[in-house]
Amino acid sequence: MRLDKYLKVSRLIKRRTLANEACDNGLVTVNGKPARASYDVKTGDQISLRFGVRTITVEVLSVQETVRQADASTLYREIGR
Repeated sequence: MRLDKYLKVSRLIKRRTLANEACDNGLVTVNGKPARASYDVKTGDQISLRFGVRTITVEVLSVQETVRQADASTLYREIGR
């Protein structure tokens, strides 16, 4: 699954267009490297998101096309803030 879509499905970022812009602006890294929106997310990847002064790092536990909002947090495990 594409990185921008994963960020939206997992509810880490609300809209796919915002996820796409974050990737374009270098605010998203996967396994320590800047990632493009088209990056293919795999189980075990570590995604870091920069929101202003905050940085959130998560580990991908599952990749699913659709998931209910209540179950979105089961797709990842938060590693650090």
